[in-house]
Amino acid sequence: MNNSATSYRINYICLTASIGGLLFGFDTAVISGAINLVKSQFSLNAILEGWLVSSGLVGCIIGVFMTGILSDRIGRKKTMMLAGGMFFLSGIGCSFASSMTPLIAARVIGGIGVGMASVVSPMYIAEFAPANKRGRMIAYYQLAITIGILLAYFSNALLVSFSQNYFENVVFIWFFKEETWRPMFLALSIPSFIFLIMVMNVPESPRWLVSINKREKAKKILNSVRSPLQAAAELQDIENAAIKSIDKKISVLDRSIRLPLIIGIVLAVLQQFSGINAIIYYGPSIFKTAGISSNNALLFQVIIGAVNLLFTFVAIRLVDKYGRKFLLLTGLTGIILSLIFCGFLFYTGHTDNILLLVLILIFIACFAFSLGPVTWILINEIFPTAVRVKAVSICTLALWIAVWIVGQFFPWLLEKEGAAITFWIFAAFSIINFFFSLKIVKETKGKSLEEMEDVFVVPH
Repeated sequence: MNNSATSYRINYICLTASIGGLLFGFDTAVISGAINLVKSQFSLNAILEGWLVSSGLVGCIIGVFMTGILSDRIGRKKTMMLAGGMFFLSGIGCSFASSMTPLIAARVIGGIGVGMASVVSPMYIAEFAPANKRGRMIAYYQLAITIGILLAYFSNALLVSFSQNYFENVVFIWFFKEETWRPMFLALSIPSFIFLIMVMNVPESPRWLVSINKREKAKKILNSVRSPLQAAAELQDIENAAIKSIDKKISVLDRSIRLPLIIGIVLAVLQQFSGINAIIYYGPSIFKTAGISSNNALLFQVIIGAVNLLFTFVAIRLVDKYGRKFLLLTGLTGIILSLIFCGFLFYTGHTDNILLLVLILIFIACFAFSLGPVTWILINEIFPTAVRVKAVSICTLALWIAVWIVGQFFPWLLEKEGAAITFWIFAAFSIINFFFSLKIVKETKGKSLEEMEDVFVVPH
């Protein structure tokens, strides 16, 4: 197969898997537009409202645990299809829920899909991408998450607009006009269905096939995405690594992978402790605290989403050229400075000017080309194949626990301690991340997944 054909094939495979990130982003963000409508219809109290939002996170944790078991048993491809099916069922279930119980059940199912996709999609990309392009291809996943979030916001806004101006003479007027939150959830089913169809046309991971002794099938797949010489060399490396792992009987509890596991967990937790989700989800509240009108605050939220998307392209372009550590340290420098100065503006009361928006946009831009994609990249490339799915699941679980902690305590911090202290706390965690990345994290640019063992795995 010629180079252009193999390049097209590998791009199709990795872009297909990254749609799992789009569904992740869409499912996470769609609730923002629907929550007030659901709250009004079902007369939710604060506890039920919180449970509706956090039920998705409960599903995420279940999904992460499921993936740790399923992916090694049924393969990466079938696990991605199962995740896509969960998203599809969630969209249908939420949109036709007759009461809170089936609505929350459907949200949990969607959360399971999010948890599964957050483990298996970037891991599948890592196992397929060539070493010299692996960083940018895993970054597709982070890009897809940002696109999914923007699509959900756009879809919600479009449906609200249509419900106010159209749908006067349709049969399902109650569905589209009177209970607009229903088509908001139903919209998730469209990209889910597309994802399922596309996943059917991608191959299984050669590394997983070798692990279950299906060498010839793995060889055939590698030959479809590499040149003959590259395919033969990569297959040999995969087989050698598989033999080595069998001889060692390596597990996630093994002392030899303690370093990569620490790196993965710390990066995952500190990614969230930078305050990214708090700023994205509570942006309007932050701007309102700063004395900016609610209409302008929502406009700034759209700008934040656009900057997040655009600067993820910077990571895609530069991560394989300059390396993971360079992007991490550069981005963290910008994140730390912007958080410190944001806190200073709130502390002195000088928030009623454009400087606050500029600093928050600098924070978002720096996160989008560093912590956002690079954390996912490193988590998915630093573990041996024999324990990759379990180790990635542990790191991803740590990330989701950190998401929950920030979501629970950020509003309290903002209310009790004020915005200045809150921003400085996020800055303190980012300073810890900077020195951790400088001293502990190792560069992985250009190395094959099998070569990672020589970089990260400590010999017995």
